[in-house]
Amino acid sequence: MILIIDSGSSKSDWIAIDSKKGTHFFEKQRTRGLNPAIISEQEAHDIINNNETLINHKNLVEYVFFYGAGCGTVEAPKMLERVLQSIFTNAKISVKEDTYAAIYSTIGFEKHAAVVCILGTGSNCTYFDGHNAQQRVISLGYSIMDDASGNYFGRQLLRDYYFDFMPHDFKLMFKTRYNMDDDYIKSNLYKKPNPNAYLAKFAEFLILNKESDYIQGIIKKGLRAFVKTMILQFEAEIKSVPVHFVGSISFFLQDEIKAVAKEFGFEVGNFQRRPIEGLTEFHLEQVRALDL
Repeated sequence: MILIIDSGSSKSDWIAIDSKKGTHFFEKQRTRGLNPAIISEQEAHDIINNNETLINHKNLVEYVFFYGAGCGTVEAPKMLERVLQSIFTNAKISVKEDTYAAIYSTIGFEKHAAVVCILGTGSNCTYFDGHNAQQRVISLGYSIMDDASGNYFGRQLLRDYYFDFMPHDFKLMFKTRYNMDDDYIKSNLYKKPNPNAYLAKFAEFLILNKESDYIQGIIKKGLRAFVKTMILQFEAEIKSVPVHFVGSISFFLQDEIKAVAKEFGFEVGNFQRRPIEGLTEFHLEQVRALDL
């Protein structure tokens, strides 16, 4: 059995695959997030051990591939490796930062070089040379960066609504769909946790109405900004490698991304809505190659 885990700070998704048949052993499991930067080793043990399905199948696990937030340092992955090895005692353990989940889900088993972009709740961009990931811009988070992400587009829509830049018919639709009370919005932005995820919820409106000239203007502005600030940091590399995209925003804006790519002269590669879906195929190929 292969266990593949895609973990953020708040939640972790677990998929169990039969390495021979490629079928699922059980339905996807969800646990609390396993970010080693914010939880202790004992908490990590407890989170996994509290999932009955995982524990009932632990002795069948041969490989564990873990991708998580907070795993970009030297020591953090070692803590998770210890925890995972102590539970899945028959398995070979691999722990990598979440950036590699986006990379491996799009590049294919041959591990060709590519620029890989994440456009989901947040946004990011990485160059993978076939062996290692490289980032040349340090992200300062959703409030300053994250161009063309869900929270970026949500912020633009809210600004247009309150500055009265949004066309009247769109304002009516927007107000009907969302709670536009200013106190409610400010509470979500400044008092409640995860304001980036709150902002990203408004991006749904953008996707549903993306055929309009008004929405197209917002989309193209955001995508051009992302190309200039993130993709063009690898200006030399994109002349010879494809640019892949991961995340719901990119998945639903494929036509717009291809149009902007044509403007800037780079080749668009694969689109993957959810990294864990591409990871399944990648690791099946990997394990089968090891077993040959």
